[in-house]
Amino acid sequence: MTYAITAERGRPAALGATLDGDGVHFAVHSENADAIQLCLFDATGTRETARLVLPGEKDGRRYGFVPGLAVGARYGLRAFGPYRPKDGHRFDPSKLLVDPYAVQLDRPFLYHPVLAAPPGRQLDSAPYMPRALVTALDRSAAPLPFTTPGLTYEVLVRAYSQRHPDVTAEIRGTVAALAEPVFLDHMEKLGVEAVELMPLAAWIDEGHLSAHGLTNAWGYNPITHMAPDPRLAPGGFAEIRRVVDALHARGIKVLLDVVLNHSGEGDEGGPTVCYRGLDNLLYYRHAEDEPGLLVNDTGTGNTLATHREPVARLCIDALRTWVEATGLDGFRYDLAPVMGRLDDGFSTDAPFFRMLAADPVLQHRIHVAEPWDIGPGGYQVGQFPKPWFEWQDKFRDDVRRFWRGDAGMVGALATRLAGSADLYDRDGRRPSSGVNFIAAHDGFSLADITAYADKHNAANCEGNRDGHNDNHSWNNGVEGDTDDPAVLEARGKDIRALLATLMVARGTPMIVAGDEFGRSQGGNNNGYAQDNEITWLDWARADTDLAAFVARLSQLRRAHPALNADRFLTGRPVEGGDVEDVVWLREDGAPMEPGDWSDPDRRFLGMSVYAPRGADDIESERAVIYLNAGDTDVAVTLPPPRADHAYCLHLQSDWPQLEPRRIDAADGLIIQSRSVFVILEERL
Repeated sequence: MTYAITAERGRPAALGATLDGDGVHFAVHSENADAIQLCLFDATGTRETARLVLPGEKDGRRYGFVPGLAVGARYGLRAFGPYRPKDGHRFDPSKLLVDPYAVQLDRPFLYHPVLAAPPGRQLDSAPYMPRALVTALDRSAAPLPFTTPGLTYEVLVRAYSQRHPDVTAEIRGTVAALAEPVFLDHMEKLGVEAVELMPLAAWIDEGHLSAHGLTNAWGYNPITHMAPDPRLAPGGFAEIRRVVDALHARGIKVLLDVVLNHSGEGDEGGPTVCYRGLDNLLYYRHAEDEPGLLVNDTGTGNTLATHREPVARLCIDALRTWVEATGLDGFRYDLAPVMGRLDDGFSTDAPFFRMLAADPVLQHRIHVAEPWDIGPGGYQVGQFPKPWFEWQDKFRDDVRRFWRGDAGMVGALATRLAGSADLYDRDGRRPSSGVNFIAAHDGFSLADITAYADKHNAANCEGNRDGHNDNHSWNNGVEGDTDDPAVLEARGKDIRALLATLMVARGTPMIVAGDEFGRSQGGNNNGYAQDNEITWLDWARADTDLAAFVARLSQLRRAHPALNADRFLTGRPVEGGDVEDVVWLREDGAPMEPGDWSDPDRRFLGMSVYAPRGADDIESERAVIYLNAGDTDVAVTLPPPRADHAYCLHLQSDWPQLEPRRIDAADGLIIQSRSVFVILEERL
């Protein structure tokens, strides 16, 4: 069939491919190209059947309408213009380009050297590129009231189900597997309130990984920010929506990790597959004095120019597409300061933030920032606008250092347990603004924190240079695997103490999928390149007792306002009464004194937390919590309970099978070494 293209019926405002009865509208933003060519392919995607120059031009957008095209049509783009790298222009019509507004691809991206070949070689990249598919996307987005994420469960989709014996081979490693009852039951039992899916957008492997026979396991190298990767979601958005619906049916919110700070095209020597070929100077940040050099605030070789309106609009449109096509509850933003970086630094008034706050679909969704990048002024913890949530690396590091036994950490620990007011007590923000975690996908797994003093990343083929060097970890006397029962017992105690600390702290807790049952990466603290048994969860060896302990912690937190109240602990009387919201305790039951806080050898901290009667008429409540990071047991004097109340020991991290039992305050209590105790007042 022969196709024609016209500008008369074109829609420059509708970027991407838009169905319209008897044909398809196409539009793409390129301010510096001389011409943009639409390339059509046959039903197999192997033969290029037509090249049509987009005839319309308005406000930097090239557009046209092709009568006769329908759903399923395969297409790509080619851009014509100057190739002057020193000036920032890298147009090369021998490179087939994917539409940045594509919502479905016919195959995944696979790296090939031809994609990065200079134009002088005139090697057509089409054989190595996926084609975008014209798609009739089912869009809807129910309004959501603002809500907090709650206990968040970070999931690497491919790794989650690859080794589960009860999942069929056809759906292992895909989004669809998450809707299997075995996983839904597991997450519900854990008390998961929000699943945070690691990136699903179509990505390309880095060239250096391909050279070593490795692949990108995490997906933080996207090309099309609004098209699902066919490896993770072969059923496209419809498959993802079914999973979101299944999780919602269990009362679990769904967040998606998005990478809007860079693309997979890498540095100046990287592949030309999308933005670089369409308009390198527009889509990326460039050095002020050398426009041929890309700014690398992300550590990936390039940085998207989100300070420019067309690029910020692309990001907003990508988020809208994911929400409308799947019903997602919100997003986690990788290297989020990039979205707020203007020429003179980070600003919450940047175009992206203004567009997001004004968008009727997105403004009430959950937005979680990874509030740091490697660029100038890139550390922005506590600086994102309300009602954003933020990952909290200070919580991670301070808690790890306390349990490792570093000197002088009780003050920092108390600040984190109290909700990190130093970071978030401003502009009406609450402790839940901080997402507390001990481990995340990036870094050691929870189990490896207690089993490795050093990173072991040789499998990444980077000479063990990659990954963090300062992990605040310890190995309990043996580096890595061991059969020594004493070492294993010590590691188990430390893991449970870390988890208990997370759950008794004010803020939004987060755990990584698999950490609840002992996930290990063999000391690799940068598993991005390990799409194999290093990152795949080993369900057959899951520590079910540890998972049961996590479920118990989660239930305990949800059930008791003294543990879950979303208000900072200040040490002041609550609401005009005579009971302080927190009293920090010494071993003898007396309040901590300045000398106690400054004691570098102190490894013990107690806290008496009071939660007043809430608006929902829940009875006021007090919890007494002890954290003993020392190597010896500690005898404590409990503060007297209130009248008509008695104490009940609900949790002892060194004894996970403990059944709740009444204790007499007059008898005192022995707090075991390397443990957390949670005691609740109960009315007689």
